[in-house]
Formats: sequence, structure tokens, C-alpha cells
Amino acid sequence: MRNISKLFIGIAMLFVTCITLTSCLEKHPEDAIPLEKAINTLDDLDQAAIGLYESFLSGALYSGYLTLLPDIQCDMVHAINGYTNVYGNIWRWDILATNSEITATYAALYQTIARANYILEYAPRVKPTLATDQDFEHYNQICGEAHFARALAYSELIKLFCKSYEGREEAEKELGVVIVTKYHTDEPMRRSSLERSYQQVIEDLDTAAELMRINGSVSLYSSPYFNEYTAYALRARVALYMGDYDAAIDYSSRVIDSGYYLLSAANVEYTSGMSYFSYMWQYDEATEIIWKVGFTTNAYGGALGKIFFNYDYSTYKPDYVPSEWIFNLYDVDDLRYGNYFYTLTTGHSHGLSWPLLIKYYGNQNLFAQQILHTTMPKPLRLAEQYLIRAEAYVASGNYAAAGNDIATLRSSRYSSYGGSVTMTEATAMTIIEEERIKELYMEGFRLMDLKRWHKGFERRPQMESLEQGSSLKIEADDPRFVWPIPQHELETPGSMIEPNDSNR
Repeated sequence: MRNISKLFIGIAMLFVTCITLTSCLEKHPEDAIPLEKAINTLDDLDQAAIGLYESFLSGALYSGYLTLLPDIQCDMVHAINGYTNVYGNIWRWDILATNSEITATYAALYQTIARANYILEYAPRVKPTLATDQDFEHYNQICGEAHFARALAYSELIKLFCKSYEGREEAEKELGVVIVTKYHTDEPMRRSSLERSYQQVIEDLDTAAELMRINGSVSLYSSPYFNEYTAYALRARVALYMGDYDAAIDYSSRVIDSGYYLLSAANVEYTSGMSYFSYMWQYDEATEIIWKVGFTTNAYGGALGKIFFNYDYSTYKPDYVPSEWIFNLYDVDDLRYGNYFYTLTTGHSHGLSWPLLIKYYGNQNLFAQQILHTTMPKPLRLAEQYLIRAEAYVASGNYAAAGNDIATLRSSRYSSYGGSVTMTEATAMTIIEEERIKELYMEGFRLMDLKRWHKGFERRPQMESLEQGSSLKIEADDPRFVWPIPQHELETPGSMIEPNDSNR
């Protein structure tokens, strides 16, 4: 098993250098890795794969911007008086092409793509050296991991920097992302169509699933590594975003019915005084985690919970607190509330007492080493697969099946839940939206959900909320639901990248 605690080494370090010199996409010949120093052995390939996984430690990705900003931008939290102005532009909807967080997210995703391309371009050199079936299996696994990582990065770029998918005919006219599938390429920097961009993701996921095929009885849950079922889980999400509801049901069902994952019950005790659900958030281990970004005390990413606490071993001075309307969505028996929120008195001069987001208070093993508010991101969880399938069932008119999935999820989250969930055409999407908020709160889904549902939102002031930004009404399909392409990407010599409406 790979040791993810290793720091970027050898060839992996070169990616950071070559990609940050100019554009996120452009590499000059002097920056490229010489052919004679490229991957030549299975061990070289394995080291490159370590670097690929390490790329997800970036605070611009799941342990930071990629998770937090899409929800901060919407109606999930309020900045409060005394905050440090962290993510202030995003909170105020000053969504600019020069915003450093947007630029960093774009760059980090393309850095991951470059690492994946590097592996896929040089991996064939290793094949003649393979001697055993185990070598070939390991080789295929690494290539599958590269295809999956590339698909994941492109799916996130599409989610943030492209409009919602409105059918193939429309998507062929809409701008997608810049598709780069070679590490060494002289292709012009030009955006593909939205349709082609999604097809690239699907092609990579199909290849990844085939190469990472699971054989025999193994344990897959809570893994920091990709496998066949991570490919199916992402494929289900992408299908939902594309409105391909049959595929969404198919792929989410493959994950749900596989037997490899199980919802972590909030109403069943795992250890003294702690449920399986609580343990998932306090120790980042759970039967429902399909893929997590693995942290150790020597190699970890950003601190997701910092902005919600800013604990200095004396007081809590959060920058953001949960929006009050969120609390009212949870039923009295819903144990997610107590696992996600806990009322504390802040150390700000106003002394606000408010339910703070303890979901990201931090991994307790890391906390013991004075690594505060650092939680392992869980980009793929089984709960989301139930929500994907339920929404796809609703879109297909199968309200009974959708209700069964929501009831299954609630049964694992409520102290007592013996009933069913009745859905109708009039109520179904309200139930889906609210359940996604309650389950996936501050996991980075809200901006895309509102965009694809063509819904706006309104913020209203609450206790000690910052004046600028607390009164905000955003209409459906506002151009700023789509992030602008970073300005330096548009201005790079030779760039043919077209801007988004939010760039103008």
C-alpha cells in the first residue's frame, strides 16, 4: 500500500515548478521533464501515483476552497462582526477573475490534471518491464487512478466554471473547459464545448472503472485510494448533473448495492458515548466513506474548520456562523443537528452565543497533536449516492422509490424513524433540496445545486451578522453562479480561452 505521508519527491516536485511558472495550462520546453528522466520502472510509476494523491492535499481543493467557497457564496453561512475578511469577496458576491481563491482552485485542478497526464503519457514505457500478474495488476491500477483523478478534476472545473447542462443540443453550443490529455502538447489553449467536456469525464471514468476492477472480497470503505466504486460514485454524480437520470440510478445503485459501503448510523453506538456517525466526523473513519483525502500528522491539507472557530486555546472567534434558517430544517429527532452544530459563546466583543459548525471541529487524533480544526475531506460518501438516486427517481416520476431512499437515509440519522416518506410531484423536490442541505451542509454542493435547479436565494440579517453581505438577493441564473476564468489565463500569450459572462 502506498505511503501517503511521503512528501512530494523527485519527479512529483517538478509539477509544482513547471505549472506555476506561467499559465495553469502552459508549459515551456525548458520546464518539461526530459524524456531520459521520465518514468521507466514500475517503482517510478508508483512514485508518480503518490504525487498524484498528494496533489489533493492542496488547500485550494477539498480541504479548503473547493469545499468551502461554493457554500459560503450561497445562503449557508453568515459572516459576523469581527470577522477577518477571509473569503470576503466570495461572501459579498464580488466574484472577480482576479480573485486569488478562484485562481488557486483553477490552478490546483489543472495541476492535478497535469500529474495524471504525465502518468498516462509515460506509463507505456513501463510495460515491457512487467514480469508478473501482480505487476500488471498494479500497473493497471495506477493507470486507472490517473484516469479517475483527471475525471474528478475536470468534473470540478465543469461544476464551477461552466453553465449547467441543459441537454446535448444546448451543451454542444455552450463553453466547457480546456481539455488537455497530453503532458507534452502544442495544442492551442481553447475551451471545448460543454458536451465534449462532460464526455471526457465519462470516458475517463469508464476507463478507470475497467482498470481498477475489484476482484474478490476486499475492504473498500474509508479508503484514501481510488477504486472501481469511486468511479461509479462520481459517474452517478455526473449523470445527475447532466440530467441522465437512468444512468444516475444505475451507477448510484451499483455503489449502494455493492455491499462494500454502509450508512454510518447516528443512532447506533460505535464506542462509549459515540455513534458511528459521530465517529465519522471526529476520527474520519466510517463505513459510508467511499473516498477521503487521507491525512497524517506529517502530511495534511488545509483546516476546513478554522473559519468556523479560530480557536486560540482560549476563545472562539469564528469568521462565519451557520445561517439561522438552516437550523429549522432539522426535525427534533434528527441526530445530524447535534453532530453538526453546538452552541458556544464566541470571544468577539459582542459575545455572540450561536450554534457553531462542529462538523469540522477537527480530527481528534490530529487535534491531540495541536493540529487544529483539520478534518479529512470526504468528497464521496454513500449518503450522497442515496440522495442522487432519490433525485433521479423523482425526475423519472418514481416517487415511491425516491421516498424509500430518503427514508433509508433518515433511518440512519434519526434517533427514531419508523415511518416512510411520501412524495408527490408538488412536494418531491422540496424534500430533496432540504435533505441535501441537512446531509451535505458545507460540503461544497450548494452553488451547483442552485445553478442546475435554476434557483436564486436571499440572505437576511441575523444576530451580529456583517452588514455588508447579510442583505443580499441573488436571482436565478445570475452570471456569477458560474465562476470567471482567471484573468491571467485569458491574458497568457497564445491563449485562445474564451471568458465567461462573469468575466465581463
